[in-house]
Amino acid sequence: MKQLTKEELSEILKQHKIWLESGHKLGSRANLSGAYLSGVTLYRANLSGANLSRADLSGVDLVDANLSGANLSGANLYKADLVDANLSGANLYRANLFSTNLSGANLSGANLEEANLEEANLEEANLEEANLEEANLFRTNLSGANLYGANLF
Repeated sequence: MKQLTKEELSEILKQHKIWLESGHKLGSRANLSGAYLSGVTLYRANLSGANLSRADLSGVDLVDANLSGANLSGANLYKADLVDANLSGANLYRANLFSTNLSGANLSGANLEEANLEEANLEEANLEEANLEEANLFRTNLSGANLYGANLF
């Protein structure tokens, strides 16, 4: 795991914002693959299209964050707070979402194949067309969740 300073993280987020606003012509896409971000606050952060594969995001505040199209494969999101986050089209293959709060989150079209969602809160979450093949849904709260077209097998 790579430990980032606040300054390094701030610069990565700044360059990512420039990359998004310039239509991917300027700045650079956030590459936080393997980064140790446990306990960091990324409230309302725009990490659309970012690479967060194998990152440690345990306990991170990602409330109302934009992670659409982000790569979170193998990421550790244990007890992270993703209330109302946008994860549409995100890759969460084999991600650890144990006891994660995803209430109201948009996971439409997300890949959650083999993800650990044990004890996760997906109340009122949008899982339309999501791939949940071989995902661990033991004791997962799916009350009010939209599972239209989701792959559960």
